[in-house]
Amino acid sequence: MNFLAHLYLSGDSEGLLIGNFIADAVKGKAHEKFSPDIQKGIILHRRIDLYTDSHPIVLSSCKRLWDKYRHYSPVIIDIFYDHFLAANWNNYSAVPLEKFADDAYRLMEKNYELLPEKIQFMLGYMSKQNWLVNYAQVEGIRKTLTGMSRRTPFESGMEKAVESLVEHYPIFKNEFELFFEELKKYVASETIKLMDHNP
Repeated sequence: MNFLAHLYLSGDSEGLLIGNFIADAVKGKAHEKFSPDIQKGIILHRRIDLYTDSHPIVLSSCKRLWDKYRHYSPVIIDIFYDHFLAANWNNYSAVPLEKFADDAYRLMEKNYELLPEKIQFMLGYMSKQNWLVNYAQVEGIRKTLTGMSRRTPFESGMEKAVESLVEHYPIFKNEFELFFEELKKYVASETIKLMDHNP
């Protein structure tokens, strides 16, 4: 899953939100330098990624892209799924997406000194361009994938992947909806376990 889903799945805990947001920039045991709640957010992020990457529905989505995008397919599906979450946000939250995004940006700015340098650098672009809200539009997904394609060490073709999103839109949407319901149940269970124990 990508940024919006990870933030959404963190619930109301600021520590979980921060940890889940920064986790990709925290490798190995580096998470141990953070507060317990942020550590739990990082651990939760890692568990979400493991669950997602091995789930049959997600694998089915990835298979549809494999011939064109190979090992970049899971990355692209993460972005596609964030699109469906943003585009159908009212089905998942009573808080408007614009407010949710603003609150998330403000929380990260308030805790800026805790963020890894890579995340600090990204946050400025993310909030200025309002990535979380723009995920709701197909054009926003195109811009995201184009930006990611520029940063890949090899030719990925990801900037063209939105064509596959449009072509198979109802199928991808259905796969997201089925998967996300299962993911929410998994995360609810894992969050209870994490909050009941120290990392």
